[in-house]
Formats: sequence, C-alpha cells, structure tokens
Amino acid sequence: MNWFQFIGLMRSIYSGSPDPERIRRLGLLAVKIGQVHALRIDFLDPDVCRRLSELYRRDPGIPPEDFRALLREAGGPKFMDAFSSIEDKPLAAASVGQVHRAVLRSGERVVIKAVKHRFADQFRRDVRSVERLFRFVIFFWPKLARVADPLGILEDIRTYTLSELDLRNEAAGQRTLRGIADGARGSFDLSRLGFARVYGDLSGERVLVTEYLEGPTIDELLDAGTFRYEQLLELFRLHGFFMFNAGVFHGDIHPGNVIVNGDRYWFVDTGSIGRVSDRIRIGLLDFFEALGRYDYPACAERLNNMAERGVDGAAFKRFREEFIALYRDFTNATVGQVSLTRKMMQTIKLGVNSGMSFDRGIFPIIRSLMYMDGMVLRCNPGAVLLKDMSRYIAEFRAAGASAPR
Repeated sequence: MNWFQFIGLMRSIYSGSPDPERIRRLGLLAVKIGQVHALRIDFLDPDVCRRLSELYRRDPGIPPEDFRALLREAGGPKFMDAFSSIEDKPLAAASVGQVHRAVLRSGERVVIKAVKHRFADQFRRDVRSVERLFRFVIFFWPKLARVADPLGILEDIRTYTLSELDLRNEAAGQRTLRGIADGARGSFDLSRLGFARVYGDLSGERVLVTEYLEGPTIDELLDAGTFRYEQLLELFRLHGFFMFNAGVFHGDIHPGNVIVNGDRYWFVDTGSIGRVSDRIRIGLLDFFEALGRYDYPACAERLNNMAERGVDGAAFKRFREEFIALYRDFTNATVGQVSLTRKMMQTIKLGVNSGMSFDRGIFPIIRSLMYMDGMVLRCNPGAVLLKDMSRYIAEFRAAGASAPR
C-alpha cells in the first residue's frame, strides 16, 4: 500500500463510502486500519461501521483444495493423518486466518485454524511506507505527533498484527491468560471464563488445532439482537480483571473473539497480549473510580498522576479547568449521548496539549475500551456505562488491584 492508496483508504472511510472488498485488495494493513475504524461508531456513521465490520468475518476465504494443500505445507507430511474428517466449508474466514471443523482419529471434535498466506513481509513494507508518510507530515506539523500520535497507533497495529501471524503466539497467549486466571482462584471469581484446549503436537507457526467450542460469537449475538446488556457487563468484569489487576490482557478483544456458551465466555484468538505498567493500570482504575462519581477535579488530578510526565502549578490549574469544561455534558449521560471512547480520546489529547506525556502502553487499553464502547452502542445505547462499571471497579479493588505487581 503506497501513500496514495493510504490517503484514498482514509478518504473512503471518512467520506462514508468504504468498500470492504477494495480494502482487502489493498492488503493486510488496510484491513487492520478498516477494522479499527469499524469500532468508531462514536464518530462514524453506523452504516459505515457495519460495512467495515465485514472485514472481521466475511472474508471469502480460500477454496477447500487450497486449504488442504496449505495444511499439508504448514502442518507437515503426517499432519493430515491425525484427522478422520475435515469439513470443506470454513466455519469462519477472516483477513489472516481460516477455520474449519474437523474430527481427530480419536473422535474428538476440533477446529483447525491456518494462516492463509505469508503476509508478514508485505505487511512490514506497507507499515514502513505509511510510517514514512506520517514522519513526513509530522516534520511540517509536529503537533500531530503530540496530539494524535499516529506513529504510536501504527506501532500498536504492527505489534498485534505480527503477533497473530504466528499462531504459536495464540497458544502462548492462551497459556498466559489461563495461568493468570488459575492464579486468581480464591481472590476473584473467573469461573465463567474458559479457554479451548490446544493440541500442541499438531500446532505450529501457521496452523493451530484446538477443541471445538459450541456457541456463537458476541458479534453474531449482537447482529441478531440477542446479546443482553447484563451479559456485556459480565464480559467487562472478566476482561477488566486482566486489565486492572494483572496488567496483562487479551489485546484484541473485539466481539468476534469471544464465544458465548450458556453463561460462559471463551476467549479465542489470543495471539495479541496487551501489557501495561502499574502506573497505567492503577492510574486508569483510579481515574474511572473518580469518573464514576463525576468527581472531575479528582479525575484531572489522577490523569496527571498517571502521565509519564505531568504538569503542575498554573499549567495544571488550566488543565483542570479545561478538563471540567470538557466533561460538562458527561454527568448521567448515556453511551448513545456521549461516547466514552470519544471522551477518552479527547481527554488524552487535552492532557498532551497541556504538556503531559503518556506511555505508549496506553494504546492497547484504549483499544479494549473502544471495543467495549462499540458493543454497548450496539447492545444498549441508553446505558449509563460509568455508573454500571462502578460496582466492578470496587470488586477489582477488593481483589487487590492497587497492589504493584
């Protein structure tokens, strides 16, 4: 993807006329940029977001014969001997991977996920091309780097995309999250969270075999209008524990990456693991605790404490006044009236303009909040999310979220 194609991509998104098929033809970076914008229902037209969300799950995939050839190449000469059957029709096909149901010789039902192409080299070239464009623009407009930090956002996309191109990271990510969940027994109830069994002897860089999980994704439930707001709050509670207590969490928890079976939630596609410093995880918890009380002066102070470089004196006083003005419309506002994601982006921008600087580790957390915000808007736009989140913030506190780890 060259500069002109990138500019054309952004113009199509912001003008309200994105074409998912054309975006796919531009390559993996374009797809990832489109996926990020699919969540921005806070400022893009909902129809634009719906079209962009096709990039998550409506990829045409590759023909059955090509998929079987890919499995023989990626899994090794004896890989196919382990299965009594492999379904030709994909269970799911996305930008990177394709998933098929299968049955092992032992009779166990599994799914096979394979990376469809060798994306990495072209993806890296596209990232470098867009990075050069950003550096060129920043040279003439340095304020862009402080306010929007496009290079930081691009690095975030680069990191989590390269992680998911190697399926060994997905298996490792699941082990990491499962280990944290096992270690939390007795201090926090994660009994409604599950992880699929990974068949390590059949898995590698480009192929992953896991147990088959019955149930729809949250994305499918949202499309059908059958995902209840109370279920979404439970997802926030489960995911929030990893963010605010462990500082290690599923780095790409979009609604297609959580399967719901009864009252249980299964995290899948765990190739990208987000990690944040104690300063960020504790600082954000402090910030949201004050925000849930609509205590805006305390929020301003806690955001300043969370920054790598804060401000003081007259600079902090100006920041606090502008912060309070920014949140004037937030008290008791529903998600449909005032987007939490948009307000957070405006908050970080205000802090940077006031002289603060933040660790780039904040981007994975913001992306997680963006996913949550987008799901609430699809599920219950009349919700006052911060009030409903408050009960879980207290639970995170009780589990020791403030203790450095």
